[in-house]
Amino acid sequence: MKKREITTNSEVETRLFAKNFAKTLKGGEVILLTGELGAGKTVFVQAVCDGLGIKQKVTSPTFILMNLYRVSKHKTIKRICHLDVYRLDDPKEFIDSGLDEYLYQKDTVCFIEWGEKIEKMLKKYIHATITIKGEKRKIIIK
Repeated sequence: MKKREITTNSEVETRLFAKNFAKTLKGGEVILLTGELGAGKTVFVQAVCDGLGIKQKVTSPTFILMNLYRVSKHKTIKRICHLDVYRLDDPKEFIDSGLDEYLYQKDTVCFIEWGEKIEKMLKKYIHATITIKGEKRKIIIK
């Protein structure tokens, strides 16, 4: 995937960008979301899910580690796996928990908030960094 960079001026623009990003997904992708608290990582996932036709409420999995969402209107993607590894003290906990079983599945796209914590354990991923300054968000996807 080629590097993309955009600055959005509002949450609405961030959602529009993420919704369009959803159109580029085919299944099997692992997307690491990095950025400070409140940068918009969950908002990004919510908008991608909206772009894939998910009607279910998309919430942060901070306290439960993972949420799964069923995709019904896409040719190859059948579910979104939304993970938050912020609370993991050791990257090995990710493997020990069994959460890695969702990675690289052809019918699944995985979004991992605070993904930099387990980055070294992954073989392939897309990195999406969201930086916030006031109302503006700089989003870099590479």
